[in-house]
Amino acid sequence: MIVTDKSLIITFAVPVFFLLILVEYFYGRSVGKNTYRLSDTFTSISLGMISRYPTMLNLGVQSIIFMYISSSLNLKLLSIANPMTWVIAFLLYDLSYYWMHRLHHEIKILWATHSVHHHGEDYNLATALRQTSTGWLWKWIFYMPMIILGVPGEVFVTVAGINLVYQFWVHTEHIGHLGILEKIFITPMNHGIHHAKNKEYIDANYGGVFIIWDRMFGTYTARLPDVVPVYGTATALKSWNPIWANLQVYSIMISDSIKTKKWSDKVKVWYSKTYWRPEDCIEDKDPKEFYVKYNPEVSSDIKVFSFFQMLFTIAVSGSVLFFLPQHTYNEIIVFAITITSLSSLTAFLLQGTKYAYASIFNFSVLGILAIYYLGVLNIEILSTQLLMGQLLINILIVSLISIYQRLNLMQRASS
Repeated sequence: MIVTDKSLIITFAVPVFFLLILVEYFYGRSVGKNTYRLSDTFTSISLGMISRYPTMLNLGVQSIIFMYISSSLNLKLLSIANPMTWVIAFLLYDLSYYWMHRLHHEIKILWATHSVHHHGEDYNLATALRQTSTGWLWKWIFYMPMIILGVPGEVFVTVAGINLVYQFWVHTEHIGHLGILEKIFITPMNHGIHHAKNKEYIDANYGGVFIIWDRMFGTYTARLPDVVPVYGTATALKSWNPIWANLQVYSIMISDSIKTKKWSDKVKVWYSKTYWRPEDCIEDKDPKEFYVKYNPEVSSDIKVFSFFQMLFTIAVSGSVLFFLPQHTYNEIIVFAITITSLSSLTAFLLQGTKYAYASIFNFSVLGILAIYYLGVLNIEILSTQLLMGQLLINILIVSLISIYQRLNLMQRASS
């Protein structure tokens, strides 16, 4: 089986990612340049954890097609015994990534899967974890030529993992210009430009490891001294919900194709440039909103609760990754649904939704009943035990918060 991002390199890199996120956070606090907000970080990490499940569940036709190409259309030009195969494969993968990435910014149906990575209005190492859960629909198409040429499966998976891991460190504002390295490699400075929505920076610097492709194909843009990057997407997400983050652009396309009166536009919506919309669907935007970050105010109890939900999401999803062979396919589906649901309900909480606590409480009770009485998960495995701990703590904390809030109301009523 060949999967573009199913690599042990990524699995073992995950703990290092979180360690570096902590280092960046405390470093930012110490120098007076903190680039983290809890809500934005929660969403980034939730999206990262959820994005692993489609890979674990092997969704899509990627593996079938790659296996067919490997056996029937393979030109076998590259041998795993030749050291140059690894060098060539690494360069080919990054070139393929460049075109995959660029076209995902230029064609709306592709942008719908990729926009998740750009919704973040903060730029930090956690932003690197904002990965799509629908990328399996299209991105494998761009790597087919490598399989046809005969890049061995082991080599392909390894260079894919290295490429993805490399891209993590460039998501930071704490590293400035790196001189001549910026002319060859993707760096924090030139990748920050890629995440900016300023008209001076938009749609540039697509490389994964090397910036040379952008220089060769005319998509390179340097940081301008008088233009500070503003991060996010032109149509802001305005939500912490990971499900909505994955569906926002699809929703806009469906809405536009229904609303527009012109039949050709109903079709064009799906394959047009990412910025194009039918004339009768364009809405006026307040220019001031361009600089405003989505940041609804919430109480301290919500912040503390959400922080621990984030920690449990990391622990549970991380353990599923490491104990993957011990879980059945159906169990992975249960974990995917549970983590996605808890992350979304917590997102509602961070958005100030009135009944979010009650929804989390009810979901946690149902989850425990399903595990204990229906046996949907193997209780002997650490992943299940951690999830059980999360659900039980949810019930306890929400109950205590509810009691505290009721006592407060009674005290106010009597005073």
